[in-house]
Amino acid sequence: MKQAVMTEAGAIEFHDVVKPVIKDNEVLLRVERIGICGTDIHVYHGKHPFTSFPVVQGHEFSATVVDVGSAVKSVRPHMRVTARPQLVCGRCGPCRRGDYHICDHLKVTGFQAPGCAQEYFVVSEDRIVKLADNLSFEQGAMIEPVAVAVHATSRATDLRGKNVVVCGAGTIGNFVAQAAKCRGAKSVLITDMSAYRLDKAKQCGVDVVCNLSEENFADKAKQVFSDEGFSIAFEAVGVEAALDNAVQQIQKGGQVIVVGVYGDRPKVDMSVVGDRELSLVGTLMYKHEDFEQAVAWLSSGKIVTDPLVTGHFDFKDYLEAYHYIEKQKDKTLKIMIDVH
Repeated sequence: MKQAVMTEAGAIEFHDVVKPVIKDNEVLLRVERIGICGTDIHVYHGKHPFTSFPVVQGHEFSATVVDVGSAVKSVRPHMRVTARPQLVCGRCGPCRRGDYHICDHLKVTGFQAPGCAQEYFVVSEDRIVKLADNLSFEQGAMIEPVAVAVHATSRATDLRGKNVVVCGAGTIGNFVAQAAKCRGAKSVLITDMSAYRLDKAKQCGVDVVCNLSEENFADKAKQVFSDEGFSIAFEAVGVEAALDNAVQQIQKGGQVIVVGVYGDRPKVDMSVVGDRELSLVGTLMYKHEDFEQAVAWLSSGKIVTDPLVTGHFDFKDYLEAYHYIEKQKDKTLKIMIDVH
């Protein structure tokens, strides 16, 4: 079978490798679609601190079940599925209390372990997530980033009736804004510097957008929320200025959920955090139930994905997909690799 290997920053080679053989508790998948995410792009640039070369990328994907091991009970051939990319130890403190997504020895396929950028891929049964019948393979490959948003919004206190700000209108920020609405948020304001991304947010039903290249955040928040203000903010950019906007402008007693990944260590005005009794909350990845909720919201139409898919490339053109992303910059959100 063909396997795409990123041998160094900016370089992908295709290798002919033996089709994998499954163990009793494993499932053999025929990979259909792979989504390229922002973290993959960090690897492409050689800037991911926890990924070394060579690496087989791919962690957002959909697939068809080809074969199952003798001990597998809940999965059968021809099912359409995706899977969690987490490899966990099951023995550390977080794993023992059920927080395996923050396992002390966490490895993620496509980064610290081989990913699905190949024609066939093996996954243990416990990581398999079935697609709803009405979901396409394209939507199936979006379940992973939607699950990030499902988990992030679960880290906030009850969102029902709350005014919410999302800093960053990339794929994750977009899905966080949609997930906040799914959880009953009263009004959601999303910010970005890109008119293109903000337009996509509007197409996905986000209530209000703020273009920070043209508008002042504090003024816009005042205009949208009036004296009521906002009590929940999600920082989905990984940029100090966005975090500072949230900390400085949120209501006293509010929550700032940090979703973004920071390349540089940000400064936080802790005097404001203390004086206003703010909560800074971290969020990482997801649990299995977050994947299942993502499937339910996608299947029901509560989460919209179509406007975010901005291109498809054949598997043989994997590297060209990265070149396209580089050229288009903020004019692209989710690129799909069509494996089969």
